Amino acid sequence: MNGELVVWESGRLAFERLQQRLARRRGAGALAAARACPAHLVVFGLMRQGSTDLPPWPCSRRRTALEELFAETRMTAPLTLCPSTADPDTARQWLTWTSTGQEGLVFKPLRAPYRAGARARGKYKICITEDRRRRSRHRPRHRGGGAGQSGVRLVYRSRSAVS
Repeated sequence: MNGELVVWESGRLAFERLQQRLARRRGAGALAAARACPAHLVVFGLMRQGSTDLPPWPCSRRRTALEELFAETRMTAPLTLCPSTADPDTARQWLTWTSTGQEGLVFKPLRAPYRAGARARGKYKICITEDRRRRSRHRPRHRGGGAGQSGVRLVYRSRSAVS
């Protein structure tokens, strides 16, 4: 299976919690981190089925095999089937999921086989911007441009994405 390891916290992806968990790899610290920040695998690809290698199969056929595997084995958390659609309206709706930490979409050609290391897909990243003004009780030391000054746009992106 191909997938992305994620940690959910308060209904959104928490990349920081995943980093904290991965930093503790052994012993009691690792067990405590696993309990405090349970990880989930969001599965988006199937590479092997029994003795059959699936990378030569078209993307649509591999996806069907993955969906059938999830249905037949009744997989549940911590495994999650990544949402997938060929419907543009559904994809547009997914772009509104920014409150969950979702940062964009990945596009894959339905007829394309999987090629390790190849970029046979497109990505659409969501840029969330927010205007900020910083007020200081102290006189600034310089007057150059910067993130703390009025009129500068700050761009935030989550580091975990749901394809």
